Formats: sequence, C-alpha cells, structure tokens
Amino acid sequence: MSDNNADGPIVVVGAGVMGTAIAALAVGHGYRVTLIDHAPEARAAAPDKVGLQVRTARMMGALPVGRPLGELTMAGTTDAAAGACAVIEAVTEDPGEKATVLAGLAAAVSPGTLLVSNTSGLPIDEMADAVPRPQDLVGAHFMNPAYLITTVEVVLGPRSGDAAAAEVQKLLAGLGREGIVVGDGPGFVTSRLLHRMINDAIEVVHEGRAAPETVDRLMRSCIGHRTGPLATADLIGLDNLADSLQVMYARTGSAAFRPSELLLEKVRRGELGRKSGRGFYDYEESTQ
Repeated sequence: MSDNNADGPIVVVGAGVMGTAIAALAVGHGYRVTLIDHAPEARAAAPDKVGLQVRTARMMGALPVGRPLGELTMAGTTDAAAGACAVIEAVTEDPGEKATVLAGLAAAVSPGTLLVSNTSGLPIDEMADAVPRPQDLVGAHFMNPAYLITTVEVVLGPRSGDAAAAEVQKLLAGLGREGIVVGDGPGFVTSRLLHRMINDAIEVVHEGRAAPETVDRLMRSCIGHRTGPLATADLIGLDNLADSLQVMYARTGSAAFRPSELLLEKVRRGELGRKSGRGFYDYEESTQ
C-alpha cells in the first residue's frame, strides 16, 4: 500500500458477493473500508451483509483476536476512492464494466496507488488498457468465503510493475492472506482448472447420468473435492460462473469453456445458487 496514502482507507468497488466479502475481511482486520456501488439498493443492503460475515468469521475464529473492527463507509461513485491506500475492484465479470470502473478509479487516485482487480478470469493485461498507469494494476483472485480461505491467487500481467507486485503482497499480509503469484492469461490457474470441471459436472447432470447430490458425493468421497463441484457452483453464483466461462470461451476458443445449456437455463430462471436461495440445491429454508 502506497506510503503516500498510508492513512487512507482500503476502497472496494462492487457490493455483491465478493465485494462485501472482501470488505468484511478488511473490516475484520481493523482497516477502514470505503465500499462503493452505484446501485442504491446494493448500498443499503451491504452493511448488514458485511456485518453478518464479520460476526460469522469471529465465531469461527477466523479474525485476529482482540483487534478492533475497522469502520465501513458506503459511497456511490468512484471519486470516493480519492486518498485510498489501495483499491480493489470486485464488480461483475463483464469486460466493459470492469474497464469503466478501473478507468474511473485510476482517475480518482494518485499515481502509484495500488489498483487490484478481483477478476476470476479476465486477463490483467487486457484490463490494463483501460488505465493510464498499467504498472499500478495487478490481479488478486479472492475465493469465497474470503474470511475462511487464506490463500489468494495473485496475477501479474506483463505491464504490472515491481512496486505493485510488492504492494499487493503487503496488502494481503495485512489481511492475513498468502498471495501465490501466477502468470497472466484467461482463467489464470484456479478458474482455468476449476470452472472447466464444474462445467463438465453440470453436463453430467444435464445428460441425466447422475443427480447433483450423486456427482458431489462421488467427487467428495472418491476424489477428495472438499464441497463437490455443484455445491461449489452454487457458492460461486451461477451467473458469475456463466460469465467467467464465457470470458474463457471467447479468449481460448475451447469448447470445454462453453457454458452448459443447463447452467444458462438456471441463470435465465434466476436460480443463481446460494445468493438467490436456489441453484443446484435449495437454500430457501436456510435463508428465511
């Protein structure tokens, strides 16, 4: 985090699943956080979402003991990022939206301020075209739930600078996270491998070969996958998964990344996983 803005807040843009999770992680580690979202309804709901995750993390012993919580401030425009010590973009996996948000953030912060994209698959060098100082931009792919998973995939593009590479590791260390550095490219490592597997698992269900419960049980018991691919898909969010697969399909041309029609049908029906109450599993009772 830039020494010039050492006293500034961490700014997170996007009050969705990952944005609120990252904000909760930072608040739980004592940082002041400004959470930006242009949608009034998202801003209204975000403090409760962040608060719930902080309380859950505390109950699970996933936050530093005795450290006071940081302050959360809500804002609606990217100019609220002025004075930030670091900025984390966590908007939807849409190249155009990410480019617009990153351009606005780069204009608001001082040169040398760390710009981080929480993309799950968009190449960092592609997004670097949207900012005037591509050397300030890196990727940090947080996993969900961010307060439990202590490893972060760090993506350095060919134009990411040495200072930004060091700053993102400093930021993650302050959040109690280990950053593992990988090279740039569609899907990086985690999404490139995981999302292809999930897409295949969905196709197995679509073909009628096995129910979601059966697929996940086999993958947990026989392969050692902790949650199973379809439960993981529900946790990611089926809309986010479909967007990420589309990104990789468009950039690799590999049919393995073309989203399953069953996945697209569920997205069209609004069955997005845990966040909507239903995906491959039904969560409606647990969310009431």
